[in-house]
Amino acid sequence: MKKRIALITGGFTGEHVVSLKSAAVVERTIDRDSYDVFKILIYPNDWYHETSSGEKILVNLNDFSLTIEGEKITFDGIFNILHGSPGEDGKLAGYFDMLGLPYTTCDALTSAITMNKAYTKAIVKDIEELYVARSLQLFKNSEENREKILKELRLPLFIKPNSGGSSIGMSKVKEPNELKDALDRAFAEDSQVLVEEFVSGREFSIGVYHAKGKTTVLPATEIVSSKEFFDFEAKYSAGVTEEITPGRMSEEEVERVKRIIEKVYLRLNCKGAVRIDYFLEHETGKFYFIEINTVPGQTETSLISQQVRAIGMEVRDFYTELIEEMFL
Repeated sequence: MKKRIALITGGFTGEHVVSLKSAAVVERTIDRDSYDVFKILIYPNDWYHETSSGEKILVNLNDFSLTIEGEKITFDGIFNILHGSPGEDGKLAGYFDMLGLPYTTCDALTSAITMNKAYTKAIVKDIEELYVARSLQLFKNSEENREKILKELRLPLFIKPNSGGSSIGMSKVKEPNELKDALDRAFAEDSQVLVEEFVSGREFSIGVYHAKGKTTVLPATEIVSSKEFFDFEAKYSAGVTEEITPGRMSEEEVERVKRIIEKVYLRLNCKGAVRIDYFLEHETGKFYFIEINTVPGQTETSLISQQVRAIGMEVRDFYTELIEEMFL
């Protein structure tokens, strides 16, 4: 008998656009011989499934069920492809935990912590061979904090919403007079902002997941952007960025990165597939942790999809492994 899977998408942030694109690919690719898939769109005060005829069926939030033509539909598990809040920050994970429904992504605690870039860096910074850029975490957009940044950190700087994704609200600051606008932009997206010193290095993004009793580190993708940094346009506009999979690394670098990535995955108690961004510093080759994404994109051209194909695996089989792992 087929398992019923709820494919959740949408969201409360600007990333909902990316989430819908990812969900469309998952819905089209997933093994329909093994699973009955119901796409559930989640927006503030509006959780629903749309039938093939276009009828909007509201979700019963008491047990996360649907009633279609008089039949009650309940789910065996959740395929989570909802980027940002509430799918990536632990809110939905906590809800599904209370209902006893398994899901493909990290648990509520890990999701909440990893959504906060500064807290994540604090947890992983003492992992052997891993480095983090010097940074400040800000809770207020004030003149006093601007002065503190210029006193304690060295330009250029990256200014990021602390819990944001898809590089929305992110800026690179080269001159002191650019700082106020950059902070205004970041604080418009989040109540906490991370300010980091710039690391000059080659940028990579790497997927890792646990299934069939083992943790698999996928081949890294090297990011070569024509932009100042890997911003929203560079991530989602064709031709702006060159993505090389597998990335250009020496044997020593490949092995070292694999060791570090496995330790990060374990330290943060990750589940399912996550994607970790890092730099290899130009002068030293040191591994600098940037951030972790616990609900990575699943569009046709997403980095995870490229990396899965690079190991000779069908993306459909990858999805099957993620789904079956949540039932163990």
